[in-house]
Amino acid sequence: MEIDRVDGRTANQLRPLACSRNILNRAHGSASWSQGDTKVLAAVYGPKVGTKKNENPEKACIEVIWKPKTGQIGKPEKEYEMIVKRTLQSICVLTINPNTTTSVIVQVVNDDGSLLPCAINAACAALVDAGIPLKHLAVAICCCLADSRYVLLDPTKLEEQKTKAFVYLVFPNLTLSVISEGSLKVEGEPVEQAIITSVTQGAMSVDDYLHCLERGRAASAKMSAFLRRSLPPQIPSDSSKAG
Repeated sequence: MEIDRVDGRTANQLRPLACSRNILNRAHGSASWSQGDTKVLAAVYGPKVGTKKNENPEKACIEVIWKPKTGQIGKPEKEYEMIVKRTLQSICVLTINPNTTTSVIVQVVNDDGSLLPCAINAACAALVDAGIPLKHLAVAICCCLADSRYVLLDPTKLEEQKTKAFVYLVFPNLTLSVISEGSLKVEGEPVEQAIITSVTQGAMSVDDYLHCLERGRAASAKMSAFLRRSLPPQIPSDSSKAG
């Protein structure tokens, strides 16, 4: 069974990706990330000496500040801040530069669906641009479950509103890891089987979730390939687009 999407994509097709680095002069690192009409800017400041209250001074601290396109920050944005923070903490080498704080500012430019994965991808690119020590990069994607139980990748805002449930998934990027191959593990799992972050909204069965996980992991390979082209470590800044 094939499903019709308003923009003409197949169920497994991502929207066009675009990434630009080093776009803000005063930030230590910055990047923009677009998936179709969804676009997010991320800026990194730091590391600066000192940690926030309730943070471990023996490790580096990551602070995330979410800025919506318009209006004040609300409960959903606060949840986004926490999810992005925990994701970035899991990929950063926190034992380097202890008792410091690195601030990541996430600015929403436009939201046409899959906003949180877009923000995570932008933040990761900005960390690379800032030279923050990372264990590995990460790629984030959204999978939504249509009424027919068909999985749609990278949904638009309209598709998110019409679907019964969706899940945000973040996978480690194998191709851009600084860890030796023999020790490539995340939370004790071999990295090729690992997942960094998983956030679901709505109700879905275990089988449906596993189906989303399978589709998301397959799509993450395409996004990893895009990252290889747009974030080469030997180049200080880069701009790249993929269709």
